[in-house]
This record gives sequence, structure tokens and C-alpha cells, in this order.
Amino acid sequence: MEGVKHIVAVASGKGGVGKSTVTVNLALAMAAEGYRVGILDADIYGPSQAQMLGVGEGVRPQSAGDKGFLPLRAHGIQAMSMAFMVDVREPMVWRGPMVSGAFQQMLTQTAWDALDVLFIDMPPGTGDIQLTLAQKVPVDGAVIVTTPQDIALLAARKGIEMFRKVNVPVFGVVENMSLHICSNCGHGEAIFGEGGGERIAAEYDTRVLGRLPLTMAICEQVDGGRPTVVSEPDGEVTATFRDMARQVAEQLQGQGQGDAGPEIAFSD
Repeated sequence: MEGVKHIVAVASGKGGVGKSTVTVNLALAMAAEGYRVGILDADIYGPSQAQMLGVGEGVRPQSAGDKGFLPLRAHGIQAMSMAFMVDVREPMVWRGPMVSGAFQQMLTQTAWDALDVLFIDMPPGTGDIQLTLAQKVPVDGAVIVTTPQDIALLAARKGIEMFRKVNVPVFGVVENMSLHICSNCGHGEAIFGEGGGERIAAEYDTRVLGRLPLTMAICEQVDGGRPTVVSEPDGEVTATFRDMARQVAEQLQGQGQGDAGPEIAFSD
């Protein structure tokens, strides 16, 4: 892709595990490490990055040439989302080919400005968007977001298997909501279970990039358009995200864009 050195997909097997929150904070952490970073919100039905980045409703991208458009900028990173194109209150009642077409347009017609890393916030599951991405561009790696729950881990396994089938390396697993810390007494409790991230990382020969706590502050910060990495640059959670960003950067080093994207064949 023109203007993009590396592409990293952030995915989950199911919704509700905090994938978009991880994506925006990981991207901001990567930018804080000195990289030029962008986010592509690939969730056509439920785009959330506009609100998380604090982009006002009704703000539209400017055109770039005859068929392209410029990404919007927020908190020092570039961003593109379906939320910049439509009224977010209106549902996208589209079939699969229309969704894939919209995603492909955002992917290929956004005039990214010399990005080191483009993070793609994938929709949950293993459907049209995932296949379109694998067919159209060489993805350098994927980050899988899960919670410690067994049901979330079951879905995360499907996400990892999907990327393995299309020859995309999995950089690691982020275990979100791994521990709840009581704001009154400071007691920590693993209310969704524990050890799930380590088990799935060991099963698929990858690593746990980091564990994130279940706290109201993280939710309130992204809802308010100032994610944790921006709101609390010296905080403990930000330190975790920056460590994740360094691990992703290490795995990107030495990878080029010369390899062609995988071929996908369908059979009965």
C-alpha cells in the first residue's frame, strides 16, 4: 500500500472483549514511541474509532485527487473510518459484498502520509472483511485480543487459526479485563478467570503481549475521546501499552513488503 510501510491487524474472535480500545491505545502508544501511525476502522457496521479519538460528529475527510481522500488526524495519528462518511445514527443495512467493497475503498483510496505502521481495527469474527484484507494487502502481523473467559478463548482460537490459514503471523495475545482492582480497598480479583492468555499463547507458540485490568477509567477515557495513553501518559496502563508497542515494533523489524498476499481458494 502506498504510504504505508507495515500493516498490523488487531482482531478478536468475538465482540465485547475491548478490541477497539486496545487498538486505539496501542496505536497511540506506538506513536509515543516515535513512529508515524495510522488507524483504519474496518468495522463497517459498528465503527467506534471516531468517538474514541474524539473526532466530532459530522467531520468529513477532504478529497485527495479524483478518487482518494485524506485521513483525519487526532492525537498525532492518522485515522479513517466509516463513521467519517455516514451518519453514525443510521444502521448500515448492507450485505457482505457491499461491506467488503466499502472496506476495500477505505483501504485503497485513503492517501496515508508516510506511515510506519497502519493498525486495522478488525470487526469481530472471521468473515468478509477478514478475507478481503488477506486477499488485497500483505499484512505483516496480527494481534489477538481476548478476555480470560473460556468462551472468549474459544473464539480467539478461531481468530488465530484464521490468520495462520492465510499465512499472517500472530505477534501475540492481549489479555484484556484480566484483573479487577477494587477502587476502595485495592483488592485484586480475576473475575473472568486467569491464565487464559498464557494457555492460548502456549498452544499456538506465540506470546502474551500484555495484560490489562478491568477499570472504569479506561472505558471513560475512550468514551470521552481521550484514550488512556493520552489521558494518563505516565500511568501504569500506559506503560503496559507502550511495552506492547515495543514488542510489536521488534517483530516488525526486518519484515518487508515484498511478499505477495496469500491466495484463497474455495471448494465444496
